Amino acid sequence: MNKPSFFLAALCAGTLLLGSCSSDKTADTTATDGMAMDSSATMSGDMAGMDHSQMADGAAGASPQLVAMNEMMQKMHATKMKGNTDHDFAHHMLEHHKGAVAMADIQLRDGKDATMRRMAGQIKADQLQEITALEAAATRLDSAPTNYKPMDPADPFTSKMKASMDGMMQNMPKTVADPDMNFNMLMTVHHQSAVDMARAELAHGKDTKLKEMAQMMITAQEKEIAAFKDWHNQNGDKM
Repeated sequence: MNKPSFFLAALCAGTLLLGSCSSDKTADTTATDGMAMDSSATMSGDMAGMDHSQMADGAAGASPQLVAMNEMMQKMHATKMKGNTDHDFAHHMLEHHKGAVAMADIQLRDGKDATMRRMAGQIKADQLQEITALEAAATRLDSAPTNYKPMDPADPFTSKMKASMDGMMQNMPKTVADPDMNFNMLMTVHHQSAVDMARAELAHGKDTKLKEMAQMMITAQEKEIAAFKDWHNQNGDKM
């Protein structure tokens, strides 16, 4: 693997967190196999100064929501870094949004709570609309000049983007039997990561349209985070 990535260190840190949520093999086929790699053989081209000893595995037996998040992070890791803040934000947020849509679909399939189902439907509709806009921006920015250093962990944009994944992994909840609660907890963490990425774009991006979109993401998803937390506080019996 010879491409830099914002998120490798966070994926490394998340291995044990994701694995701790597993108990059987039912979800094995939905997650990518063989993700534990020999760092000396495969990771020489990744971000300088990162620990490449392991990557997140498939979290066998995890809740479908957790498997969807893990698959999203694997796809984000596989995204090639160009070294342009707007281009790389657009491509990574694309995968992040697609992960949210997958999680919303699982909630609409498995969830029973009316509030969580309503929020899942709204999240899916909103993020599908934003995916279309992000795809257009990503294509438009394919020839954009480099303006930051993805190989340098001290680079301000690299640092902020990595921190968004670190925060998601460090706050990954232990899943429970109730699908509504799993959607609630995991989407709360997922949304916070998106807010952190959007703040990185606001601080370091150059593209006016993308920065406007980033601000809209922050406004909408912070409101949803508050609603998720309020529901969680009222539904402790589902834990």
